[in-house]
Order: sequence, then structure tokens, then C-alpha cells
Amino acid sequence: MSPSSDAPTPSAIAEALNLTAGQIVQEIGYDDDVDHALRDAIEDLIGDEMEDEDTQEIVDAVVLWWREDDGDLTDALVDTLRNIEAGSPVWLLTPKAGRDGHVIPGEVQESAEIAGLRVMSSLSLAADWTGTRLASRAN
Repeated sequence: MSPSSDAPTPSAIAEALNLTAGQIVQEIGYDDDVDHALRDAIEDLIGDEMEDEDTQEIVDAVVLWWREDDGDLTDALVDTLRNIEAGSPVWLLTPKAGRDGHVIPGEVQESAEIAGLRVMSSLSLAADWTGTRLASRAN
């Protein structure tokens, strides 16, 4: 069975993340299970590789891959704010329901609030990942 022709492409999803050419995007939580096609599409869209979690650069957006057993989500979200440009998005990418590492939406909401972020929107990314756009409360 072939994939549905109306399934979004990785590049369409990367565009849905509202990223643009020339932006500096930090990636946190990279592991073997990430969606490599989505990563490639994001890097193609911004025209460069994403910065790793140790970067000292001020970034325009953060992509945080997160799984249930990765530790404390609130701490990780606070860490995403270290180098981010004011008003820029944090994209929290979590496994979809029924997948290993799924994070329940209530935990995302609670952790975001404690970290000083608010949930703005959510969208399905690839076959296995959901993206949640978070913004600082100052916005």
C-alpha cells in the first residue's frame, strides 16, 4: 500500500513550522529515532544545518525532540529559552499517541506553563511525531 497522495511532504511540514531561509534554528534532543526527512526539510528550508544543543548562538527558533523517558520536560523547556530570540517559537516534537515515548498533552501543557511558555498550536508531523508550538508569555 502506498502512502496517501494528500499526505503532507516533509518540506510542506517544515514550511508549516513557519521557518524561513536564513534563520538560525537550534535542535535539542536529537537521537536515532528522529524523523530524518523532516530534519532534512527544515535544514533545506533554512539553508543551513541546525545548531546543536551546546550552541552559544542566539537562535530564531528551537526544535526540541522529546520522549516520555527523556527526563524532566519542564527543565528541558526552560533550557530552550537560554539562547532563543525574544518572541521566537519553541517547537516541541513528541511521539504520537500509541508510539513509544508518547507524552500526554496534559504534561506538555503543565510543563510549558511552569517554564513560562504557552501552548499555541499543535500539528501532526510525519508518521510518528506531533509538533506543539510554544511561545513565551511575553508574546
